[in-house]
Amino acid sequence: MPRMAPHPRDRPRGEAASPVTPHRLTVRVYYEDTDFSGVVYHASYLRFLERGRTEFLRALGIAHRGTFGNVGADGFHFVVRAMTIEFLKPALMDDELCVETHPSATRGASINMMQKIRRLGEVLLTAKVRIAIVAGGKVRRIPAGILAKLKASTGAGPHV
Repeated sequence: MPRMAPHPRDRPRGEAASPVTPHRLTVRVYYEDTDFSGVVYHASYLRFLERGRTEFLRALGIAHRGTFGNVGADGFHFVVRAMTIEFLKPALMDDELCVETHPSATRGASINMMQKIRRLGEVLLTAKVRIAIVAGGKVRRIPAGILAKLKASTGAGPHV
């Protein structure tokens, strides 16, 4: 069977992470992301962080559609187990933000990620996120292929 080119939805966005640099995704703040005063509403940051984690995984070749689509023993999904956020400075409507993401540790069934949101290099928000792997409503071990990809990018820690 001939190998098909990836669908545009499966192509990663942002700058790839390496053991030296975190994954970076640029997002623009739109009116819908703000409160009545033009300041980013706190819950909007959760969407920006989710996009950063999703694009980080996609850049490693881990697409959500591929993991969700496998019903049965091989199917699993990622869930946020815990998150600690520090809101340092506000973002404003029309700001261009950079979401930085990298794994800081991997365990048997979870991934710890560090994320920052910056505006022109200035840190506006930091987040520590623990992601669990779940299948059939139960926690499961990270598949070996995914674990290897995550461990290869874990060295990005000090640079975020």
